Amino acid sequence: MKPNILLLITDQQRWDAMGCSGGWVQTPHLDRISNEGVRFTNCVTTSPVCIPTRLSLATGLYPHNTGVWNNMGHTMSADTPTWMQAVRAAGYRTSLFGKTHLHPHHGDLRDREDLMHAYGLDDVDEIGGPRASARVKSYMTDMWEEKGLWDGYRADYSERFSNKPYIVRPSPLGLENYADVYVGQQAKQYIHNYDRTEPWCCWVSFGGPHEPWDTPEPYASMYDPNAMPPPIQRPETGDRPLGNLDSKMRQMNPKFDEGEVGRLRADYAGNVTLIDAQIGEILEVIQQRGELDNTVIIHSSDHGEMNGDYGLIYKNTFLNGAVRVPLIVRTPETASKNTSEITCDSPAEWIDIGPTLVEYAGGEMKHRQFGKSLRPVLDNPTSTHRDYAISELSGEIMLLNQEWKIALNQEGECYLLFDVKNDPDEINNLAGLPEMKELETELRLQVLEHLFNTQTKK
Repeated sequence: MKPNILLLITDQQRWDAMGCSGGWVQTPHLDRISNEGVRFTNCVTTSPVCIPTRLSLATGLYPHNTGVWNNMGHTMSADTPTWMQAVRAAGYRTSLFGKTHLHPHHGDLRDREDLMHAYGLDDVDEIGGPRASARVKSYMTDMWEEKGLWDGYRADYSERFSNKPYIVRPSPLGLENYADVYVGQQAKQYIHNYDRTEPWCCWVSFGGPHEPWDTPEPYASMYDPNAMPPPIQRPETGDRPLGNLDSKMRQMNPKFDEGEVGRLRADYAGNVTLIDAQIGEILEVIQQRGELDNTVIIHSSDHGEMNGDYGLIYKNTFLNGAVRVPLIVRTPETASKNTSEITCDSPAEWIDIGPTLVEYAGGEMKHRQFGKSLRPVLDNPTSTHRDYAISELSGEIMLLNQEWKIALNQEGECYLLFDVKNDPDEINNLAGLPEMKELETELRLQVLEHLFNTQTKK
């Protein structure tokens, strides 16, 4: 009997924002999934910004293949091959609750449901992200409007972004109507009522913990700001080539008040725990249906959140806070072993999710793509899944292996080089040092070889 598939995606969740990975956020349900599966400790997003990486997840292609290197008004063509189509072709009823960002967030998202069906999604309840939901229509914003809440939501957003975007203040929506609760409850109800003969593949795509920092009570007050991990301080630039990170550090210098980063992190942690609670309710329904033992579950996020590290907020960098993401894979086989948490330290990429789900569905990826199924390494987590992982942004490229991280700017110059074992906080940038020249050349050649081997047009 084919397994059901539950894909849990968050937006802007750091790799360490789970109990099982960082220890500063309470996520009992994600921890349970991790304990029954394999947690990948070195997964990187294909691009540390929403639209390019979500396009990569759907297609298995890199930004240098798609030409989408940043957030832009891009619509994925209806005839684009996707993992969702491959799962559906394998006999599944596919569904989506939440955010995809595979087309621009404007107008009424329901007007593009035919496009979502073409992408491979049968049952759809799509929402915009937190910012977009102030202007785009969806079933969720209709509910807000009917309850007289949408105007207050818009006013709150307008005030935040015209004054202090990183202010910590609970959403005027309250817990019951908060977007992440809406997504969780819609998915939960769908699975509860599911009565078709096909196995289900349910993609639950939360809009949080993406900024703004507007977690509702009681989660807003759940964490002590003073107990949050301190931010990584911004180091000196040094004598080296410059890149996108340097531009970000010139442009973004929030004037944090004393204790403010702790408050940002505490609110962020509250949002993650809120989402975890929704995941718990979904798991409970699956268990009540007697299907949990035959369900494949994957959890990940499109990118992270700097949350004060390097004096930055948001994403758009190759630093750990933005580029490393959670990745947990739990299958009927891993759950049946009844072991404690197992981790895999091999590099992995966010685009590996699609081929993994297709393989478990018994389907086939027929188009040229570069995701790699995680299934073989689940049986042997000490093995190497990838020699290195790649991320791309604004014409730049990053390579991470188990010893080094290198980032090349648009001119192909090395401007970031970190010893990942001895400098996990990325404080000591070795780029440009004479003694690192040979290593830089070696890693740059690996990057160039990767680009050559992942061309889609020969």
